[in-house]
Amino acid sequence: MGAGADAVHGARGKELATEDMVLNIGPQHPSTHGVLRLRLTLDGERISAAEPIVGYMHRGAEKLFEVRDYRQIIMLANRHDWLSAFANELGVVLAVERMLGMEVPVRAVWMRTLLAELNRVLSHLMFLGSYPLELGAITPLFYAFRERETLQAVMEEISGGRMHYMFNRVGGLKEDVPEGWNGRASRAVADVRRRLPDIENLIAGNEIFLARTVGVGVLDRETIMQYGVSGPIARASGVDIDLRRDEPYLAYGELPVRVVTRSAGDCHSRFEVLLEQVKVSLDLADACLERLRELPQGPVNQRLPKVLKVPEGHTYAWTENPLGINGYYLVSRGEKTPWRLKLRSASYNNVQVLREMLPGHLLADMVAILGSMFFVVGDIDK
Repeated sequence: MGAGADAVHGARGKELATEDMVLNIGPQHPSTHGVLRLRLTLDGERISAAEPIVGYMHRGAEKLFEVRDYRQIIMLANRHDWLSAFANELGVVLAVERMLGMEVPVRAVWMRTLLAELNRVLSHLMFLGSYPLELGAITPLFYAFRERETLQAVMEEISGGRMHYMFNRVGGLKEDVPEGWNGRASRAVADVRRRLPDIENLIAGNEIFLARTVGVGVLDRETIMQYGVSGPIARASGVDIDLRRDEPYLAYGELPVRVVTRSAGDCHSRFEVLLEQVKVSLDLADACLERLRELPQGPVNQRLPKVLKVPEGHTYAWTENPLGINGYYLVSRGEKTPWRLKLRSASYNNVQVLREMLPGHLLADMVAILGSMFFVVGDIDK
């Protein structure tokens, strides 16, 4: 009896031999927002290393830009972040207008600012609905899509598109808005603002949501700076940067842009920043609508030559897209197509930082962290 007990005690005293397991999440997996692949090294249920592998839907957008004229590029640029189509268009036209030294009509400047903020709300609402869904809560998605449909209706009315608006043009906008549209847009903004607490109340005090997000996936300021992370993810870690305030473009210099920040840098903070930014964007949209009511009727674009050639030179136009900093580096040799048009997309940098964030966390927390990074795969792969 005594010998048997000693044998059992000896077996317990030895540590079990473990072996690291390499696990592929994706590229075809429902928790990865599309064709993103994560190669995880696991020690038991804990992640010891993570490598994001991108490129599964690479379209070669930058090379396609170089063989198309400046009108055609807008259509292509529209698509890399399909939730932020209007914002994507803006970067291209701002770069070209700067090279041409072109002045855009005041009415078009304020209209662009308004539509950029409505597009921002649409993008944020998608993530505010889909993130809780990834953690098992389906109801917020329906509320978020109700608000999206309210705003989609006014965006669709002016552009004819639900996702790819194609409403920007070099020199302004495609056309003026229909009669009575400003009033309908104001009502849509008011409706979304009034019903936004429905989403907030569903999630804010939910103990499961809090348990899955508070203190999980903490991203520190130093890592953000090293990887060039931007947008709501950076601001949730206390990085107080927003191009709308810091390097104003369009009409942002005349607007009180409130920058939302948090200090914890965890999944919950990232969600909070996104929710608060929706309120800020709705306020900015109201300010733009009020200014548009005061402006006299006038042109919303400039007449362009049949063949648009950009003078020789280069410029970099960056904008505060819904997911972070979006930049276009345009190099022209005086032809109707760019010699080089380099795209700096927000999602690419934001997803690279996963290699620093995931190690040390449990596999179960991986989905919570991944969902809180708010990326679009087309914006990573371009």
